[in-house]
Amino acid sequence: MKFTKMHGIGNDYVYVNCFEEKIENPSQAARIISDRHFGVGSDGLVLIQPADKADFFMAMYNPDGSQAEMCGNAIRCVGKYVYDFGLTDKKRVTIDTLAGIKVLDLTVENDRVSLVRVNMGQPILEPQRIPVLYEGETCIQQPIMVDGQEYRVTCVSMGNPHAVVYMDDVEQLELEKMGPLFEAHEKFPARINTEFVRVIDRKTLQMRVWERGTGETLACGTGACAVAVSSVLNGLTEEEVTVKLIGGDLRIQWDRNEDVVYMTGSAETVFHGEINI
Repeated sequence: MKFTKMHGIGNDYVYVNCFEEKIENPSQAARIISDRHFGVGSDGLVLIQPADKADFFMAMYNPDGSQAEMCGNAIRCVGKYVYDFGLTDKKRVTIDTLAGIKVLDLTVENDRVSLVRVNMGQPILEPQRIPVLYEGETCIQQPIMVDGQEYRVTCVSMGNPHAVVYMDDVEQLELEKMGPLFEAHEKFPARINTEFVRVIDRKTLQMRVWERGTGETLACGTGACAVAVSSVLNGLTEEEVTVKLIGGDLRIQWDRNEDVVYMTGSAETVFHGEINI
């Protein structure tokens, strides 16, 4: 199986062109490929497939073999892949996902995509649709007990569920301990991605993320979008912010008039390879 390793600010995936390749068991393939000691090493597997209602379909699998709805960093890489490797010549591309169709605007320099702006769609705030087990129309700064301590979470879905927790210091956080406790908490029936956030100023946020089925990653695009929405809802920031992640920065704008979130960031090709699955 031929593949391409790519990353969006450190959030790395293995990409397969399924116009040319066929994978019989993608869940098993994801577990093998993602292993950083015995496989290629990645935050998951992304399949670029034909689509009925869009230009392409993005199917993605976590390192534990579970299927994910969406990933903002991964979809930027899909946009770069399909343009750079000649699957399309369009600079506005539509990508279907399990979280719906996303529209990508590609910035091209020297015949290669250097930057991708993604319309990530409308944030979902209703608890039952996220899903989270809280009463009310939204889940903003709601209490949750984790490891004997009370935290406050604001929950947003960007096609996948996120819980945002604000802290004074995220660098010293024992994320390997806390992340799994949030992910598997009874309040989150579909498990949860958790963002731990420090507000630097009204236009800048620092974030670490624990992704369900993966663990800590260097970046999470949907998570950065959820953090931006949460921060506006809590009156902490403006509608357009820079989210600083371990792997780099993302620009996020929640357009309240359109009620859609835009994410802008880079995408990089690392190498091509071939593996027997």
